Amino acid sequence: MTRPIAHPEWHALASGVELHALHWEPPEVDETAVPWLLVHGLASNARLWDGVAAQLAAAGHRVVAVDQRGHGRSSKPDHGFDVPTVADDLALLIADLGWERPAVAGQSWGGNVVLELGFRHPAAVRLVTCVDGGFIDLRTRFPEWDDAAAALAPPRLAGTPLDRLEQWLATSAADWPPEGRAGTLANFEVRDDGTVAPWLTFDRHLTVLRGLWEHSPMSRYGAMEVPVLLIVADTGDVAWTHSKHDAVDAALAALPQGRAVWFRPAHHDVHAQHPVLVAQVLRAAATAGPEHWSGRPTEEIHP
Repeated sequence: MTRPIAHPEWHALASGVELHALHWEPPEVDETAVPWLLVHGLASNARLWDGVAAQLAAAGHRVVAVDQRGHGRSSKPDHGFDVPTVADDLALLIADLGWERPAVAGQSWGGNVVLELGFRHPAAVRLVTCVDGGFIDLRTRFPEWDDAAAALAPPRLAGTPLDRLEQWLATSAADWPPEGRAGTLANFEVRDDGTVAPWLTFDRHLTVLRGLWEHSPMSRYGAMEVPVLLIVADTGDVAWTHSKHDAVDAALAALPQGRAVWFRPAHHDVHAQHPVLVAQVLRAAATAGPEHWSGRPTEEIHP
C-alpha cells in the first residue's frame, strides 16, 4: 500500500489567526471512516502526530494535524492563549474544513484544549480523545500562579546547536520511530548559523501555561455530551503517576461516557513513541458503540 503523504495548508480563521495544518489524504478514502483532527501539546507541533496520522490515513481516514496559535508555522499573536479561545480556534477550523463531527485527539495541553472543545461545541465533534492530558489541573499542585510559573517555565533553548539537540534525541528517544524524533526537532526553527529556537517563544510559552493553569477540567466532565477517551502514559515517575491515577479516576467518575487506556511504560509523548498502537486505540474508539463507554472501564497496554 502507498504510504500516505501530508501536504500543508493554511486556514485563515474568523478569530484572526491563520493556522498551519498538515492534511493527510488516504490512498483510498473509506467514506465510512471518521475524519480525525489531531492537536499537539504545549511547545509542540503538528509533526509529533506524523506516525499516528500516517496509520489513520492508510486505514482510509481523512486526517488533519494542526499547529495551534503561537506554535509551529501558525500565527503568533501575543494574546488569546486561554484554553476556551484556543478551543474556539479548533471549532472554526472544523467548520473551515467542512467536516461533519470529526473525532478529535489532543495531547497534554492539547488534551485540555480538545476537552474544552467538546464542552463548548458538542455538536462539532463526535469523540474527544485526551492523550496524557485532559485531566491536567495545575492549580491542584500550584494554588498560586507565581509558583507554577517558577516551577514549569521552559528552559531557554534558543541558540542551542542543532547537532547537540539531535544527539540528545538520539539518546533520550532511542526507542522512538524516526518520525517521532523528526517531529520533536520540528518544535524548533533552525537558524542560518546552525542553532535552533523554539517556534513558541518563551513569553508566549508562559502565557499558554497561564491559560492552562486557569483551566479546570473537572468543571467540564459532568457536562460532556460526547464520549471521552483518556490515553494515559505511565512515565515511571511514581509520584506523578499516582497523581495521574487520582485525576483519571476522578474524570471517569464524573464523565457520562468515559474510558481510560493506560500505556505502561510510556513517554509523555506516547503518540510519537508508539504511533501504531495509539492509532489502533483511536480507530477502535471511533467505531465503538454505546456499550464501549458504559461502566467507565480501564484497560492497559504494555508496549
